[in-house]
Amino acid sequence: MTIATSSEQIAVCHSIESWARAAKVTELVRSDIDKPRDQWTQLFGRLVEFGVFAAAVPEAAGGLGAGFVDVAAMVEQCGIELVPGPIAPTVTAAIALSTSSDARAQDLLDRVLEGAVPVVTPIVSHTGGAGAPLSDTLDLGLVGGYSEGVAVLAALDVPGRNGRWWVIPPAVGSADIAPEAPLDGTTSVARVQLSGVTADDLVELPDAPLVEGLLSATLAAYQSGVTRWALDTAVDYAKVRTQFGVPIGSFQAIKHICAEMLCRSEEVTAVAWDVAGAVDDVLTASDGDTDSAREQLEISRLAADVVVAEAPAATAKDCIQVLGGIGFTFEHDAHLYLRSALAAQAALDSAHHAATTLADRGLAGARRRFALDLSQVEDQRDEVRATVARIAEVDADDQRRVLAETGYLTPHWPKPYGLGADAALQLLIDTELDAAGVVRPDLVIGAWAIPTILSHGTDAQRERFVAPTLAGEIVWCQLFSEPEAGSDLAALRTKAERVEGGWKLSGQKIWTSQAHNAQWAICLARTDAEAPKNKGITYFLVDMSSPGIDIRPLRELTGRANFNEVFLDEVVVPDDCVVGEVNNGWRLARTTLANERVAMGGAGLGKEMESLLRQVQGMGRGLTDAERAALGGQFADAHVGRVLDARAATQQLAGLDPGALSSVRKLIGVQHRQSVPDLALRLLGVQGLAATEASDAVLQNRCLSIAGGTTQILKTAAAERILGLPRG
Repeated sequence: MTIATSSEQIAVCHSIESWARAAKVTELVRSDIDKPRDQWTQLFGRLVEFGVFAAAVPEAAGGLGAGFVDVAAMVEQCGIELVPGPIAPTVTAAIALSTSSDARAQDLLDRVLEGAVPVVTPIVSHTGGAGAPLSDTLDLGLVGGYSEGVAVLAALDVPGRNGRWWVIPPAVGSADIAPEAPLDGTTSVARVQLSGVTADDLVELPDAPLVEGLLSATLAAYQSGVTRWALDTAVDYAKVRTQFGVPIGSFQAIKHICAEMLCRSEEVTAVAWDVAGAVDDVLTASDGDTDSAREQLEISRLAADVVVAEAPAATAKDCIQVLGGIGFTFEHDAHLYLRSALAAQAALDSAHHAATTLADRGLAGARRRFALDLSQVEDQRDEVRATVARIAEVDADDQRRVLAETGYLTPHWPKPYGLGADAALQLLIDTELDAAGVVRPDLVIGAWAIPTILSHGTDAQRERFVAPTLAGEIVWCQLFSEPEAGSDLAALRTKAERVEGGWKLSGQKIWTSQAHNAQWAICLARTDAEAPKNKGITYFLVDMSSPGIDIRPLRELTGRANFNEVFLDEVVVPDDCVVGEVNNGWRLARTTLANERVAMGGAGLGKEMESLLRQVQGMGRGLTDAERAALGGQFADAHVGRVLDARAATQQLAGLDPGALSSVRKLIGVQHRQSVPDLALRLLGVQGLAATEASDAVLQNRCLSIAGGTTQILKTAAAERILGLPRG
């Protein structure tokens, strides 16, 4: 999914695409690697015409008055097309100059918006380091795109001045330029020293957090495009390149590479979208909310830097791997995109400063807050808040009953069991429950069983099972997996034979959590042995107290026994406990209600990450720089998960399909939830020899990449169903 979602954003991105391909911009980029000639200068005027630099500048300052997310969408398309030039610093300077009170700022801004003055920046501007000291000779270090007539956006240490970010107008002082061979053909690089620049020559940009956020946001948006191109190129090639008589995309190894590329692409796009939104929040904040908006922007910016420093380069490398020999040629565009991603990585100094700072902010309690647009249900807020207040006043033991009676336990379920709530109302209820400290009980397997009964069951089944489940009177377990049918449920062997008034089930189920506590089970059994393996399966409701059921606990590697083997020995299930049509259970098992749950989660980073932060605070020692960087990396990963949730919810609020987000969320979420306790255990060092919360989580979370479909199966499914790679 790209940043562009509105029809206006998509239209302008299509225009950029058509222009860039007609102009053959990648050929210019390729030629600038061999012989740097700053050919981007002949293209910059078209970016002005598209409004890339003026879009988010207020109309009063000569801009278009749009949002920064609109800019990010265009910059992302520039990344897809690999449009060269100093796009990020020019966008940043244009918006930042519009906020400056310096009398010279408007004149300089006018020239930037006209395209007469591109803006470049020293590479170190992205690293968060100290500003260059202003002296008789100002050493800017490596600068991308420096040429005659450009302005320079730089972090400077100016004696007697408090500002950090300044613009050096064109033709100020004299320049000593030492060109270097560029890694990345989208911009030339040179070591630049300026002489004769004084403090009076500089135009101050007063909002340092905004400038830094803008630089990160535009870099992230561009690299989102680079990453998207790498993914699309690899997938398209895998569909048509044949080996051994079949497309290479049918090979599991290729599918898994492409699925991992998909995950990274969605991560980069998510952080680019998030930091763009955080920039908009700063630009539109009222005076009393500006500091809070800047703090939120810092979290988004730091997390984006951490992701952008690694994911685009890794994805571009994987693209070349899928392409094989053709990807290793100079004539193929793949290396141009890899060079761009590596240049971003270098500009961010591998995001070490961002990661360590993010760790510090996380330990201090900083968290990203997401405010979704719920204006369409705002008129219901008072009523919802009053209902929530009534629920909150009830004793904890009775809260579940009131949640069920009001429909607030499962608002997405149809009336009378829920509210039939759309996405906006669900999120409004969640927001108010969270604010009141009301925690819904987890229905666990009941959350899977009841929607199937609601959608496909009889009135008698709904009457019998739904309300008692909501009340907590019925606990469910799932009798799906078998010793020879784990991820491949269609291979199940449990058989159901027709008897008078019902069915007789015989077979073995395994990995059944809470079978020893459950009153009822949802069960798949084969009712037609002659049918194809995903046919002839029926969906049953099984009374766990029935004769013939033998439950045997399975002790897990943690030492606990939450899973069970369940043996069914001629267990009789009456006809009124068959859900849907006989032999149609496979479809039921794979579907849920169309009105699925929409959720954002709480304000935290997930139980594993919050636990890690608490454990670090209780360690009694400080962290090394390397440990802080590792902690910041985990914070960024947790942040990405929340951003994906927010983006999916935003899409659903707009009536759009979240697409790949749910699959990506599960894949990256599992990896994150396993890696966090791994880090916690490593931080303990030799103290980890004693059993701890960290070691218990390391052991327990090994199940996450197995239960509910292994990670490898999910990668294959994502490659086939989302990316369209052929089945093997």
